[in-house]
Amino acid sequence: MTADYHLHSCFSGDSETPTEDTVKTGIQKGLDLLCITEHLDLDYPYDDVSFDLDTEAYFREMHRLQETYRERIEIRIGAELGLQPHLGASCRQWLSDKSFDFLIGSTHLVDRMDPYYPDFWAALDVSSGIRRYLDVTLDNIRSFDDFDVYGHLDYIIRYIPRGERRFSYRTYADRVDAILKLLIEKGKGIELNTGGYKAGLSEPNPCHDVLRRYKELGGEIITMGSDAHTTEYVAYRFEDAREVLRHCGFRYFTVFRERKPEF
Repeated sequence: MTADYHLHSCFSGDSETPTEDTVKTGIQKGLDLLCITEHLDLDYPYDDVSFDLDTEAYFREMHRLQETYRERIEIRIGAELGLQPHLGASCRQWLSDKSFDFLIGSTHLVDRMDPYYPDFWAALDVSSGIRRYLDVTLDNIRSFDDFDVYGHLDYIIRYIPRGERRFSYRTYADRVDAILKLLIEKGKGIELNTGGYKAGLSEPNPCHDVLRRYKELGGEIITMGSDAHTTEYVAYRFEDAREVLRHCGFRYFTVFRERKPEF
């Protein structure tokens, strides 16, 4: 089976790709299964993009696509929740009347700043920025855990503006281990996100060492996702992703249906 479990389309504020084009591309690339995971970032502080999600329109379109393409590909419905430590109650309220197949929890903001923007790096040096990012990620998981996997754990590496954009597990082992142990304790997984390659990194997000450490600590739940916002990156470098998982000790990857893992 080949399944892409991290995809964005025009229902996400940072994509203009028609959702149907993403589905058609998945079929063309031989996917058996895909899960669209549109962005929702509550209380996002930047004005140049909105990460609100029109869930009524989104579910309506997804159900249409499921019916249209049911003989050609299996389509599941997900979301990527941008978490912040103060949003636990708001996220729980938002989810209370919605039925997804799969939810990603992600850290996009650190103290109301996104590492994507230069203002983040103007305030912090690289080491301090990474440490703060990991600390906030741990706080996010403590405050809200109604997700299935945590997304791109070293996402911040994509946007380092200077020096080598590489994550050193050893340098941040105390923080990474705390995050991984808490996820495992809560029965949550992580993802292998090939968007790291798209961003010019030599490794996926998270890097090999973090993936291997998750497995060493007893982690079993791991999805594969391209983080594609345009069709050219659907299932991007998935053969490489499979090899990375094998080398890190995984015998299988995970998909979700109605929030339940399938290995």
